Amino acid sequence: MSEYSIGLDLGGTNLRAAAVDAKGKMLQKIWATTDLSRGPEAVMEDMAKAIDALRHSLGSQSLHGIGVAVPGFIRLKEGVIMGSNNLAVLEGFPMRDALQTRLDAPVILENDANAAAMGEKWIGAGRDVDDLVLVTLGTGIGGGIISGGRILHGFLGMAGEIGHITVVPNGNPCGCGNHGCLEKHASATAIAGLGRMIGLGDVTSEEVYELAKKGDTRALAVFEHMGRALGMALAVLVNIFNFPLYLISGGPIPAWDVFSIPMMAELKQRSFTYRASKTVVAKAELGNEAGLYGAAYLPWSTETNYVARG
Repeated sequence: MSEYSIGLDLGGTNLRAAAVDAKGKMLQKIWATTDLSRGPEAVMEDMAKAIDALRHSLGSQSLHGIGVAVPGFIRLKEGVIMGSNNLAVLEGFPMRDALQTRLDAPVILENDANAAAMGEKWIGAGRDVDDLVLVTLGTGIGGGIISGGRILHGFLGMAGEIGHITVVPNGNPCGCGNHGCLEKHASATAIAGLGRMIGLGDVTSEEVYELAKKGDTRALAVFEHMGRALGMALAVLVNIFNFPLYLISGGPIPAWDVFSIPMMAELKQRSFTYRASKTVVAKAELGNEAGLYGAAYLPWSTETNYVARG
């Protein structure tokens, strides 16, 4: 049996774990629900069981390492989750050490958007570059920055919070305490909220898109606003990083043909760097598997930032 690693992607309602070999081939995958109401220790037990099942099936001797992707800020030194609205029960919990104790093996803990960016870098749309930014559109908006082939963490592990770039100075209030954050104007939640605000009814983001495909002018206006907000944020990112590739992923991607036109118009207007270069803005390739692949890739990484400090 060749070497493999295990990646686990933890969400608010479910977890997925997969064994992946060094070439990015998924060997086996497990899916389970996440019952946060049972508390952090029970969630750790569910995660450990999923990882143990893969380890038992494929053999411990060939296991290269274990990576875990979770929403929220992660204090890398302590292995603790901070600021995760979807996993509030785990706030401040020493997750990495709790898992390492259960599994008797080192565990690498990473933010889910960072892991997704690494997955795209490894075997997705970013496999031919060493520098990229991934913007993830969902309930909120996350981001991951890969620089020189490595995740850019910042000094506390809080870099890449793209969803909190201000795009409307006096815009919608955000849970972070700011007004006009990108995620309040361009996330799936924002699309649905804007749709309700302009009289489309109690709609989901998918339903707003279906209306837009039929030519509904109000639905099209929602995606015009969303696209321009994204374009403003992309202009900031392009101007700061001058990377060759900027990827966008998440639930609203099927509406790409609708929102990408105003997005690219706004980007071109606001970024001389973009107009003067061959910068590419594209859809990510791995979908909701990106974080799982990225988590599995973490043990293959040589980044010293991930050394567990108990």
